[in-house]
Amino acid sequence: MIELSWPQVSARRLERAGLAGPHGGTEGTVAAMCGAHAQVMAAAELSVGLRLDGVTRVHVREALWKERGLVKTHGPRGTVHLLPARDLPRWVSALSTLPVRPAPASMRMTDEQTDQVVAAVREAVKGAELTMDELSEAVVAATGPWAGDLVMPAFQGYWPRWRQAMHLAAHRGAFVFGPGRGRKVTYTAAPDTLPATDGPAWLVRNYLWAYGPATPAEFAQWAGGTTGWANAAFREVELEEVRLEGRPCWLLAGDTGMPAEPPRGVRLLPYFDAYVVAGRPRELLYAGAAAQRALAGGQAGNYPVLLVDGEVAGVWHQRRSGSRIDVTVEPLCDLTTARLDELQQQVRRVGEVLEGRPSLTIGPVTVGPHA
Repeated sequence: MIELSWPQVSARRLERAGLAGPHGGTEGTVAAMCGAHAQVMAAAELSVGLRLDGVTRVHVREALWKERGLVKTHGPRGTVHLLPARDLPRWVSALSTLPVRPAPASMRMTDEQTDQVVAAVREAVKGAELTMDELSEAVVAATGPWAGDLVMPAFQGYWPRWRQAMHLAAHRGAFVFGPGRGRKVTYTAAPDTLPATDGPAWLVRNYLWAYGPATPAEFAQWAGGTTGWANAAFREVELEEVRLEGRPCWLLAGDTGMPAEPPRGVRLLPYFDAYVVAGRPRELLYAGAAAQRALAGGQAGNYPVLLVDGEVAGVWHQRRSGSRIDVTVEPLCDLTTARLDELQQQVRRVGEVLEGRPSLTIGPVTVGPHA
């Protein structure tokens, strides 16, 4: 059995996830990442832009809203992601097989009601770009008053019952996000493409190509499924067992090559960057003091991180005022002059991607984790 070290795996993942060299344009980069987390849209723009020379947030927005090479929808774990439009049928094929976790009894819907909601959403967004209020009105009109019962705790109030099926409707291909209408989000029909049937196996292959070696349990955590669901998906793919620092895990059969050199370089990764969210084991990626400082209750992504030679080595924050972007970096290790120079280059790229004038301060980050 092949024995792999963490530096080998870290160097491979950096290459595969576009952090040691680009994978074509925006679509290729987002595909290599297995989606860009877009709950915070500016963070998604940074995730993609920092992996590509000369790309700004405008390029990412044009790929999403003008060229339509990307789509914005609910992806792994039900969270909002940017995905390549060309791959959407396979994402739908994979994510629609995720086991549905039952909601609390006070807000639960039957399987029949859930199907009615998904069908109503699909019908409502055909040829339209609807705000949430408009979509909610259409869903309740099509299904019945029960769908509008305010039973879902949300922020300082309650959402209607049907909204618990929102991410499920996206996973079944009923809608994608549309362009904003002022400050309001809109929802529209997914691109009209032929359906796919090999989604779970396809997703395993893409995940292991980018973030392997990994176990079914780690894949399940990343995708938002159960270990049983992940085990079934793994059985559909030809795999090779290896050991990472003595732990059994899997790679795609024949894809066991590793870079000859250990990881090198300094990187700034924004909130919920795909590299850290998918990166496991956590204790290797977030070694030493990073586990306490840069994780939030064991959750990765809630802090933007400083990556040094493939490991989390600090946190950072950016505050914008007009065109000025003040970047504060809190390292957890001493940075050499060469690494400080690399950090300055990363800060300049943050400014380029976000189209602002950046400045760097080395010091404590006082902002807490993102929710």
